[in-house]
Amino acid sequence: MPSLTPLSRVAVVCYTMMALIAFAANSVLARMALSSDNTATLIDPSSFTAIRLASGAIVLGAIMLLMPSTSSKPTVAHASNLAPLLLFIYAIAFSYAYVLLDTATGALILFAAVQISMMLISYIQGHRLNRLEILGALVAFGGFGYLVWPSVGVTNGELSITGMVLMAISGCAWGGYTLLGKGATRPLFTTGVNFILTLPLVLLMILTVWLIQVFTPVENNISVQLSGKGVLLAILSGGLASSIGYALWYQALRGLHSTQAAVLQLSVPIIAALGGVIFVGEQLSVHLIMCASIILFGISLVILTKPKSTIKKEVL
Repeated sequence: MPSLTPLSRVAVVCYTMMALIAFAANSVLARMALSSDNTATLIDPSSFTAIRLASGAIVLGAIMLLMPSTSSKPTVAHASNLAPLLLFIYAIAFSYAYVLLDTATGALILFAAVQISMMLISYIQGHRLNRLEILGALVAFGGFGYLVWPSVGVTNGELSITGMVLMAISGCAWGGYTLLGKGATRPLFTTGVNFILTLPLVLLMILTVWLIQVFTPVENNISVQLSGKGVLLAILSGGLASSIGYALWYQALRGLHSTQAAVLQLSVPIIAALGGVIFVGEQLSVHLIMCASIILFGISLVILTKPKSTIKKEVL
């Protein structure tokens, strides 16, 4: 395996910020397409997932093929055995959970699962948190909880247990996918191959949905529903926010340890909310300012704290 050139602090900050902005954009696109708050269904979860992953595979595949001839071409060696599966599980579970939960409840469960899974796996692998890291993680997650808690509620009169389980599975899968990225020597190729290798799973999902529609006479929640706006949102989510964002994230992970990577993602809802203030004209509330301050303070404790030495290798 080729040795990795260490990233400068400026590079780590730039890659991280661009990735987190892409995550926030992806969150907004998914909310617009799938949110249970929509008065009309724009696209069903399986179609959104299929178009999202296929768009990402096409965009990254094209970029890789256009790379200079001196660069090695993408192969399955650039991907982990588990990464494509975890990426698919994250995407499909996320999509189906989003139509069963309101946005705030889904975000709370998703990010809680990401934090817990990443920190637990890191602990098993030998990374030990010091007191300031633990305090920072708790403060940041507390600020995140305070941000979304006023909006947490029920959908259609009840809180969906299925939606909660699916969102927790999605968060755990994303946590695992993130940790696998710390071993990527070619982040762009690794992300591209991961997306491409999800396509057989996408085809299996499409076949499963078709069979259920054919052989299930009663109305169910997995029927195919498409609209022009829904398809466009899925293409933007996969071809831009997901594919490029995940490649940038894998690049940033070269300069972040696991706890930093986990806690930094708590800033995504803040970035999305600030984007709404800047680009959509939403009101900048005192509540948002307070939550952003708490989350950023917690993140700073984690980022600025020198981590304890790991007992074992941190990469999965």
